[in-house]
Amino acid sequence: MENNQIGFIGGGNMARSLIGGLLQNAWPATQIYVADPNPDQGSLLHQINPNISLCSTNQSAAKSANILVFAVKPQMLQSIARELADTVQQHKPLIVSIAAGIHAADIDRWLGSGLAVVRCMPNTPALVQSGATGLFANQHTRTPQKELAERLLRSVGMTVWLKDERQLDTVTALSGSGPAYFFLVIEAMQNAAEQLGLSAETARVLSIETAFGAAKLALESNDKIATLRERVTSKGGTTEEALRILENGDLRGLFYNAMKGAEERAEELAKQLGKDSL
Repeated sequence: MENNQIGFIGGGNMARSLIGGLLQNAWPATQIYVADPNPDQGSLLHQINPNISLCSTNQSAAKSANILVFAVKPQMLQSIARELADTVQQHKPLIVSIAAGIHAADIDRWLGSGLAVVRCMPNTPALVQSGATGLFANQHTRTPQKELAERLLRSVGMTVWLKDERQLDTVTALSGSGPAYFFLVIEAMQNAAEQLGLSAETARVLSIETAFGAAKLALESNDKIATLRERVTSKGGTTEEALRILENGDLRGLFYNAMKGAEERAEELAKQLGKDSL
């Protein structure tokens, strides 16, 4: 594994978080190559480690890479992949895509076909090494290549493998978009606490720490989430009253509808972005 060269097409936030995670897990900086047209991204990368190689072209980053990571906007992926098809066909690296909504078959086709492609759906907490990533490997991906992809994404959090690529749309709706749901809940709790008389800073700190503590307790407990909720809920107490109001507002139904909408939108985008350009 230590002899693998990894090339990044795109050096934005998610790419930098992955690179930072790799470096923390003893991946040599001299074996990391990044192509990004924005010189500011290169400056940020060299602040992480000056031994990272900055490439002037996508071909330079791809030509000797055993692992090639596409960390670009989904709308850009088709043109970049077609541009790199001849280069990657020469040595057939493992392709890892973190571009949302692009099917593995489309990526493989644009790159000339016959390549190992792993699609990933990481989320923004990867920026603080607390990400949750769903992965799907196409039929050309061998076990050692899956292990490499998992090593890459586990450097910034936990990973789960999916057998059906369609499940990535659900993962997108759950963990991909999910941080925004929790931010909205924290924001709503903070706003309510301020309206009830707390200062903005006190409401902010208590809201964030309560969310963090609840998540940490859930992660470290072997009990079901429902059991943890029930333990906080005393009969006839304050929590029971608050939960009654939330349930009467159909909170569960709202979350289902929200996630279903996000899943359907992911499916729509996959169809749109997977079409070949005329």
